[in-house]
Amino acid sequence: MKLQQVLVNGGRLKNTIEAFADFGRTDNNGVTRLSLSEQDVLVRNYFTSCCEELGMTVKIDDMGTMYATLAGREEGPPVVIGSHLDTVKKGGRFDGVLGVIAGLEVVRTLVDHGITPRLPVTVMNFTNEEGARFEPSMMASGVLAGKFDKAVMLKKKDPEGTTFEEALLASGYAGEEANRITEATAYLELHIEQGPVLERENLTIGLVDCVVGMACYEIEVTGESDHAGTTPMDMRKDALFAATDLITELRAKLGVLDSELVYTMGRMNVLPNIHTVIPNKVIFTVEARHKDMDIVRQVEDIIIGLPEELLGCSVQKTKLWGRDTVWFNPQVCELVEQAAVKLGYSHKKMASGAGHDAQFVAGFLPSAMIFVPSVNGKSHCEEELTSYEECEMGVNVVLETVLSVLSS
Repeated sequence: MKLQQVLVNGGRLKNTIEAFADFGRTDNNGVTRLSLSEQDVLVRNYFTSCCEELGMTVKIDDMGTMYATLAGREEGPPVVIGSHLDTVKKGGRFDGVLGVIAGLEVVRTLVDHGITPRLPVTVMNFTNEEGARFEPSMMASGVLAGKFDKAVMLKKKDPEGTTFEEALLASGYAGEEANRITEATAYLELHIEQGPVLERENLTIGLVDCVVGMACYEIEVTGESDHAGTTPMDMRKDALFAATDLITELRAKLGVLDSELVYTMGRMNVLPNIHTVIPNKVIFTVEARHKDMDIVRQVEDIIIGLPEELLGCSVQKTKLWGRDTVWFNPQVCELVEQAAVKLGYSHKKMASGAGHDAQFVAGFLPSAMIFVPSVNGKSHCEEELTSYEECEMGVNVVLETVLSVLSS
């Protein structure tokens, strides 16, 4: 039998968003809540109290990831809603936390309406998604999915020299490996878009079908340093001139590959970095992202095909890392789309250019993501903003999807 359609309490959702933002709120209304910091421990405690008030059982796994579960009428793989509570330094009030609050509000709404779900409903908080204190990002979900080695992750240090293991033990949130999730009927993650597309197109809901693949290379250009005033132009081996020519060539070739391709030269070091000395070495990165791995491979071919010598300078190309596109579960994505249609919310299918815990979780749980708009595309900053109304709509899509899963 189909469960009745219900909606979340928008006023309560707004208050909850602000209550969570109080843990680490900055002077400019952002949030600094680094993983396993004092503020992170306090918000975890608050989240636990909110869940226990609803009769949920809270468990912790060996990476500190939290699982709050509302029992169902039947035993079976739970419907899972999750994201993360940690932030970057001077981050926003919505990134990550909205996905956890969405799960909390879904359970509150079920309790409000006296609905005991057919299957358990679990709300998850992943540890150290941002990687702002301990690198890499998505650490706990990566361990959970077998992408990262736990022993290596435990030794990761923050800038003060504290290891992840030390911080985890000090937090009181070191749990048992036996508590790790291994199965689910569906995993849903609501997130702000962190980009400008939904707002630009005046849409409310992003139906995320994948997290895009990417490749990152380091280009090292080596020339010779000489005096900036006495060396004739035709006798120079200027590494910066060569590097700028390479960047120009990359922009010309990458710019015509595909309209959805995004690429960035995000880091550059110029040596010796003295205004009176011709640069003898330039090191810069090239990162590209696209959902079609054939396009990513074409990008790599272009990078590898750059000349090995230019303007008397040697050019070396090194791949730093890459990832394949992660596609979400078609059946779960279809249920999310049906929920948006039923609720009458404007929507579009889209890819995520940023990484999320869901991309690792998708490897072993049937998963999908939902985006809501980011004002001016801002995220990872204090100006980050999504309207409370659009947050409410996003949580309603999660709720309607959960109800649909539970009624099947």
